[in-house]
Amino acid sequence: MHSHLIAAGGVVTVAAAIRSTWSPCGWSMLSTITPVGEQGRGRSYPVTAAWFIAGAIAGGGALGLAMALLTGIAATVGPLSSAGAIGIGGFAALCGAASDARVAGFSLPIHRRQVNEDWLDLYRPWVYGAGFGFQIGCGFATYITTAAVYLMVVLAGLTGDPLVAFGFGAGFGTLRGVAVLAGRNLRTPDAMRAFHRRFEKAGTVSRRATIGAQVLVGLAAISFALPVPISAATYAVVCAVALLSWQRYHSSSSRPPAVPAPGTAAPGTAV
Repeated sequence: MHSHLIAAGGVVTVAAAIRSTWSPCGWSMLSTITPVGEQGRGRSYPVTAAWFIAGAIAGGGALGLAMALLTGIAATVGPLSSAGAIGIGGFAALCGAASDARVAGFSLPIHRRQVNEDWLDLYRPWVYGAGFGFQIGCGFATYITTAAVYLMVVLAGLTGDPLVAFGFGAGFGTLRGVAVLAGRNLRTPDAMRAFHRRFEKAGTVSRRATIGAQVLVGLAAISFALPVPISAATYAVVCAVALLSWQRYHSSSSRPPAVPAPGTAAPGTAV
């Protein structure tokens, strides 16, 4: 059980951290903590980025400590069999994938808080750098973009190993922190605009990859934990849902925009 859950948790942790870079806060950091941004404030980008990464690692460590505590609480509830723990993890992974894909409108609760941009004018670079980094690194203080963040916590608790759970949190925070280095070469407004155009296009790929990672983790776990007939039925359901979602997406994206009748205003416009 231990090795299977560690592998699943590692995959989900990486996917959650990378996908979270496309959150409004992650996007904001790639617009704010850049060479051109720090130069405009009369600050040093390497110093601010270093503090941001340090803060994110600390935030990830705080998250890891909380998840390590969760493993202890889970242990007091009662030991789970290997199949039971992996089966729960697999079910949680499929629920996370369904939430990110908005299957039938299903979505887990999302925290929409963002960092306070006023800190940029009120405090020194080490304060807003480390402060922003800590909030982003701990995963739950700012906008949650993917259900994989929740899934990471579930899998950490199911491992029953506090050190592994702490490692998941620390790894998540570290990856979220070093993401700020993607903007290390943005020294002009034109470079900023070109970067963010590419970044926006890559968002769709990151979303699909995160959903795919959760589906693969879920199906692999269910295959290990459940009898073959139940696993096969689960595979069939997942494939059917994926096909319907794909058809719905393509039908909506290929539908031409509505054209208002002559003499009427388009929806949402003033008359």
